[in-house]
Amino acid sequence: MKLKFALGLVAALLIGVFSTANIARAASGADIDADVEATLARFSNNIGGAEGLLRRAAGVLVFPSVVKAGMGFGGEYGEGALLIGGRTAGYYNTISASVGFQLGVQARSVIILFMTDGALNSFRRKNGWKVGVDGSVTVVTLGVGGSIDSNQIRRPVLAFILDQKGLMYNLTLEGSKISRINR
Repeated sequence: MKLKFALGLVAALLIGVFSTANIARAASGADIDADVEATLARFSNNIGGAEGLLRRAAGVLVFPSVVKAGMGFGGEYGEGALLIGGRTAGYYNTISASVGFQLGVQARSVIILFMTDGALNSFRRKNGWKVGVDGSVTVVTLGVGGSIDSNQIRRPVLAFILDQKGLMYNLTLEGSKISRINR
């Protein structure tokens, strides 16, 4: 019981550190918009089929940089924007905590596509949308030849996780909480 309490306390502290550090130097709406545009350009240029998928999406949520740090206990934080019809419809943050073997810091970009109006509306109605609880997200991997696996594009919510080299594999967004922020 004491161990669970201690683990919970450390995870909460890590989340607090990430939140406080990022609030103190939070990006402006214009900065987020520029980073979102650059991330989407990199995604479209490097992943076959991405452009068409972006056009078909009812909404696109982009976190240009989600930073994860840990030493036994970890946390991650990032800020981004929701685009509807190519225009910013709101700003959001993502935050999560984890326990287990981990050491170091890494940054990645996360792009979430809401492929149906229903999925997008469900996301927008929630204050603090939790991946895996409030909505199921399919993390997409690349098919043969470096293009998007068309068998996975029938899902209502798709996610792509990219590092500086391209699409990342075997990652999950489970447990991430996404909340609207003011900019």
